[in-house]
Amino acid sequence: MKRKPEYFVLRGLLFLFDIENTHDDEREKIIVSKNVNDKEELASLFDVLMRPEFLSYSKPERQWCIDTLKYYLGVGDSFDAVFAKITTYFDEDVEDQRQFMQVLLECLVRYQQENFKDDSAK
Repeated sequence: MKRKPEYFVLRGLLFLFDIENTHDDEREKIIVSKNVNDKEELASLFDVLMRPEFLSYSKPERQWCIDTLKYYLGVGDSFDAVFAKITTYFDEDVEDQRQFMQVLLECLVRYQQENFKDDSAK
């Protein structure tokens, strides 16, 4: 049974970058070192911080995250409600929130595929 898209899933994904998250100087340094408005630097940030977090989720939870992102991107959501509820370590404001979420989706799909390949090779 497929779970319906929920906005809190997106806020949960981005909590990793929220200043309300447990204080971690190393993570904070990594976050502020990246330009979140540059697709390549953003993907690199996700690779370092989001990948291990995302892969710690169960397969159904990972798929729910991916499906939720696809849904809200597909309906043209601006993601204002997500970004308004978090205060991040980012040095700059996210100029294009849809682009940010599109890059996140591409990374999550890639992590899921890589993990599937890793599981298949075992």
